[in-house]
Amino acid sequence: MSELIDTHVHLDDPRLQGELVQVLDFARKMKVTRMINIGHDMESSIASRVLAEEHAYIWAAVGIHPHSASDLDKDSLSQLAKLASGTKVVAVGEIGLDYHYDYSPRPVQRQAFAAQLDLAADLGLPVVIHQREAVADTLSILAAAGPLIHGGVMHCFSGSVETMKQCLDLNLHIGLGGTVTFANARRAKEVAAAVPLEMLVLETDCPYLAPHPHRGKTNQPGYLPLIAAEISRLRAMDVEQLIAACTDNAKTLFKIKE
Repeated sequence: MSELIDTHVHLDDPRLQGELVQVLDFARKMKVTRMINIGHDMESSIASRVLAEEHAYIWAAVGIHPHSASDLDKDSLSQLAKLASGTKVVAVGEIGLDYHYDYSPRPVQRQAFAAQLDLAADLGLPVVIHQREAVADTLSILAAAGPLIHGGVMHCFSGSVETMKQCLDLNLHIGLGGTVTFANARRAKEVAAAVPLEMLVLETDCPYLAPHPHRGKTNQPGYLPLIAAEISRLRAMDVEQLIAACTDNAKTLFKIKE
């Protein structure tokens, strides 16, 4: 099997801490040789950079998730910029909007999202975007920022094919994970079949959203081949060709040379 890159993991999550050595060993056994650990608040952003500096095959993204948008101020934005100066930090994320839980007020989420898009542009980094029940505002804020010169990923994409096309117009890759393996995930399967191969990246979002047949259990990077296999089935293409293309896409987007 070709080597895979998991473009969205949360290895610092407490659910994985007691098993991290085993999780990483299993990932390597399954040919998942590179991972990008994603920050969602200041603590996890710091942890992501530490993990990346400790492991040659892990890179980091730093950012404030919409759940924690109320915590973003001028000082924390400056701290994110300093964290992002590390050579193993390859993106700003996970940023965006979440209108399902509304843990932060929506106007605050929008301000934090726009501010971190500006930060990514200033730093010359791609973005990793979270969107839940906020399609119109997410696309509006992205459109105002213009097509993203340094690109990014619509993480755990759950929208329609039409929304996918709007994201592509903004120079965003589509990140697909365990959801695509669920029997009732009609839209995810439609997108998996329709997205241009050169704009597709693979992710697990571990420890969340484990793919079938592990649904409901703790997810891990070693399950990424299951996701690749389902997407290749939906596209009626060779799984090795799919993996090779998605790995190249991730390397190019995140400027991973090792």
